[in-house]
Amino acid sequence: MGKWNKRIGYGVGDLGCNLVFSTMASYLMFFYTDVFGITAAAAGTLMLVTKIIDALTDTGMGLIVDRTKTRWGQGRPYFLIGALPFAIFTVLTFIVPDFNMTGKIIWAYVTYCLLSTAYTVVNIPLNTIVPRLTSDNHERNVLVTSRMIFALIGTALVMSITMPLVELFGQGNMQKGFLITMSMYGLIAMLLFVYTFTNTKEVVPPSVTPGKSSILQDLKGLTGQTIIFLVINFLYFGLFVIRNTTVIYYFTYNLGRTEWLTFVGLFGILSGLPMLFVLPWLQKKMSKKSVLILSAVIYIIGDLLIFLGKPSPSLLIVGLAITGLGIYGIFGSTFAIQPDVIDYSEYKKNRSIAGMIAAFQGFFVKGSMGLASAFIGLLLSMGGYVPNVEQTTIALQYIEISFIWTPIVICLLIIGVMYFYHLDHKRAEMDVELEHRRSLTEKAMMKENMTMQ
Repeated sequence: MGKWNKRIGYGVGDLGCNLVFSTMASYLMFFYTDVFGITAAAAGTLMLVTKIIDALTDTGMGLIVDRTKTRWGQGRPYFLIGALPFAIFTVLTFIVPDFNMTGKIIWAYVTYCLLSTAYTVVNIPLNTIVPRLTSDNHERNVLVTSRMIFALIGTALVMSITMPLVELFGQGNMQKGFLITMSMYGLIAMLLFVYTFTNTKEVVPPSVTPGKSSILQDLKGLTGQTIIFLVINFLYFGLFVIRNTTVIYYFTYNLGRTEWLTFVGLFGILSGLPMLFVLPWLQKKMSKKSVLILSAVIYIIGDLLIFLGKPSPSLLIVGLAITGLGIYGIFGSTFAIQPDVIDYSEYKKNRSIAGMIAAFQGFFVKGSMGLASAFIGLLLSMGGYVPNVEQTTIALQYIEISFIWTPIVICLLIIGVMYFYHLDHKRAEMDVELEHRRSLTEKAMMKENMTMQ
């Protein structure tokens, strides 16, 4: 299997995920309030509760992956298993049933939970598989970058063509438009997961035989560096949801530039593409810790330029470009440190717990997304936001707090947490020790197989 087949095969898995994930992050609140027909407070609470429930399923999926042992590997089989349910539940989530308010809320809870569970089935393995695809640190960075580029493409497509497709297919009926658009996204995602399965192969065995430890023992395999990684995920995805959800409110009501929405969605994301292309090079020249901190600083600068550029279209564009570089620098760097965190548990605690780490990552990510959505709903309610009307001064202030100042605070927290990350200087030492252990494990397994024969 060629390197580029593997890189593209791995990367497009996140394209499939992001066609739906980015829609949920960017448009689901709007869909629930303005199309589905429930209040902002009810939608925010729904998204918080369902994310907490869904986060619990991540733990179960992580444990399953860690205990899976097939000829296709530990994580790879689940790209096939989860593909069809993912497509089906995507469609169901965007159906608007002819129910009363209570019935609609129940429908939303059930379908959103089912979709999130299907997402877990394919996404947890996508997060765990990189250390099994290669042991080369640079190639891992390239694989992660490939994934981030395809994720960005997915997000860019969602932000730029979703609403035009809704209008095209709906012809004035947004319920119909969303349903057809999301049915198309779900089908494409299903086919991409199958492609990922056929173009990846797990070739690096864990240094510990899968399935021979208890859950309590696996929990003891978590390290302080794992906690830092999880907190960074929590902060980043909160930033992601808040930025992508509130941009439509900020440009519609605070700036009065509704004609910019498609451009903002596309440019604010694609402007981050250069950062993803240079990340592997930057990570050769600088530590991953330094790159992540630098990215957070870049985002803060861009956000301040957007705030200062209210009357200036050119300054708004520059600010959007800079925040795009910053947010995708944080994104790519966060996922680049994941293989190091997984390997560190094998190195330090002698535990192969990639699935558990990914499960806790999912828990933190989805908890963060739920809290971020609830936080946005709370701020909008506190400001007295009313859909589709001219907003009051207080409502505009709360929208500004959501879009400008909350992300800046999150970036400052990211910088503070990354101060305690220190795996960059341990990477070479880990590589030598883990390679030695893997060779011993392979020899032991070969000897066991010969004895059984």
